[in-house]
Amino acid sequence: MNPTPSPGAPKQPGSDLKPGDEALPGTPGTGEDICQVCSGTGKIKDGSVCPACEGTGRITQGIGGG
Repeated sequence: MNPTPSPGAPKQPGSDLKPGDEALPGTPGTGEDICQVCSGTGKIKDGSVCPACEGTGRITQGIGGG
């Protein structure tokens, strides 16, 4: 499920979801982690930009148990 910003809400820098993100950065119960697809390098084996983290090497994912 992808969160959708409310209409008219100001767009904040860095608030875009990347394909590997589970939630927007700063969402309670989430944290930043190393992208498992590219191992944090931002690139995949052929040298192109990682599609999961869009080249940042980081993703936002849920933390905690359950």
